[in-house]
Amino acid sequence: MNIQIFGTNKCFDTKKAQRWFKERGVRFQMIDLKQKPMSRGEFDNVCRAVGGWEALTDPKAKDQATLTLLRYLAGEEAKADKLYENQQLLRTPIVRNGRQATVGYCPEVWQGWE
Repeated sequence: MNIQIFGTNKCFDTKKAQRWFKERGVRFQMIDLKQKPMSRGEFDNVCRAVGGWEALTDPKAKDQATLTLLRYLAGEEAKADKLYENQQLLRTPIVRNGRQATVGYCPEVWQGWE
């Protein structure tokens, strides 16, 4: 199992995810999105795994102007590109295990990965 947790150190759900894996003795790699954003390949793989860019978007993000722009762009690819450029709009944590991924705190899914 190769677990990666993408999130920020201030995110409560990211901390909960880290604690969940630590309690079960599962090794993981924490990637702080503020220090190191996702690569394009990682972003595309996660998008496919969770069902598209909409599942990755945080409707409560602070940057509401960019979030509104994202809704009104034409074409799914343009929206995914804009989200990739503005990763502060991502809902966290994004937990990845190979080709599988989840967005948010999802212990019921992670249990099946063990």
